[in-house]
Amino acid sequence: MTTTVTSVEPYHEIVFDKDGDGPAGQADALAALARRGRTDLVLFTHGWNNTPSQAAGLFDRFFAPFPRVAGASARLAYAGLVWPSIMFSDEQVPDYAAVAATVPERAAAVARLAELAEAEPADDASLAEFARLLRELAGVPDGPGLAAGSDVPGFLVGDPRAVYAMFADAHETATGAGAAELFGGDPVKRLWRGAKEALRQATYYTMKRRAGVVGERGLGPLLGELARKAPNVRVHLTGHSFGARLIAHALGGLPEGVRPVKSVTLLQGAFSHYAFADRVPYGSAQAGSLPGLQARVDGPLVACHSRHDTALGIFYPLASRLARDDDSLLGDDRRWWAVGHDGVQAVPGTSAVTLAAALHDGLPASGCVNVDAAAVVSEHSDICHEELARVVARAGRFA
Repeated sequence: MTTTVTSVEPYHEIVFDKDGDGPAGQADALAALARRGRTDLVLFTHGWNNTPSQAAGLFDRFFAPFPRVAGASARLAYAGLVWPSIMFSDEQVPDYAAVAATVPERAAAVARLAELAEAEPADDASLAEFARLLRELAGVPDGPGLAAGSDVPGFLVGDPRAVYAMFADAHETATGAGAAELFGGDPVKRLWRGAKEALRQATYYTMKRRAGVVGERGLGPLLGELARKAPNVRVHLTGHSFGARLIAHALGGLPEGVRPVKSVTLLQGAFSHYAFADRVPYGSAQAGSLPGLQARVDGPLVACHSRHDTALGIFYPLASRLARDDDSLLGDDRRWWAVGHDGVQAVPGTSAVTLAAALHDGLPASGCVNVDAAAVVSEHSDICHEELARVVARAGRFA
């Protein structure tokens, strides 16, 4: 499906399916931009819960300031990457049809989840069934070894009543409302509100994994093919939320010895702030999920973060943490923070600057750079600002 972006030109849309496969000829289309005299390609991708038309609207708004902020000599081309990220389109009322359409092989499980969420039974057996169906939806198999797995978030295997109560706590914290205000003092309704939040987080877990697959198997090899066809094109990668995770994983999918990426800008990235670390600062000598991949960028890797992002400050840690023995899923535990919450962590030499300083003084020429964007980013999806376009331009040296 081709969508229209009118704020910039030349523009090309890139499409991948959930496995990172896309139509033939996408690298040729990007290489053709170079033959039109374009030296720099700015590629941007969306995050969770965007239909293709919603993604096109986001691309249009995000790219709009670039002709103003780019230098007079800049020869830019633009690409928007669309991937199947939608699974749960409404935070308040679960869109079960959207979930079922995204994972048709699990439609029966989705239908039963909808029945339970509608009925809101108070018995523990129903809560346990809801939890089992969440694992099925997320592709987490039941079995004797489930609790010992290190890559499954605790909310999928913990005691349902305790987990859903904690999600209700988080919802109240995020909204600033108390239990009586939200649920009328009904403890069962409160518990099922937490269960519905757990459903949203189960779809979140699924899309988080999908973003990594699309980046490593789809975008990374595509950029390698582009480098072969148009070796002089300078690529600047930008992504929002899970889109930031996608482009980070694309660095891992680049063929060896290929270095077309000249800058990376992560906007409210929804993945671990320890991802690029050779060793995380807790537990054993464990590395992050993408150790050292920032070195594959011939320029800076910039992480824009904001303290106003409650999606990453509250709900991301709940969905991501692995420990099963904590008294609460809430709390100030740095292990589970996202890169969009406080930037890249545990990578020696990482710089930290304010947005104002980045725009006034510029950015380092290489390495990880954390930019506090709270001055303009008021919530998770608040990324269409000229100031952020200027950060991308500063990172790419075409401001």
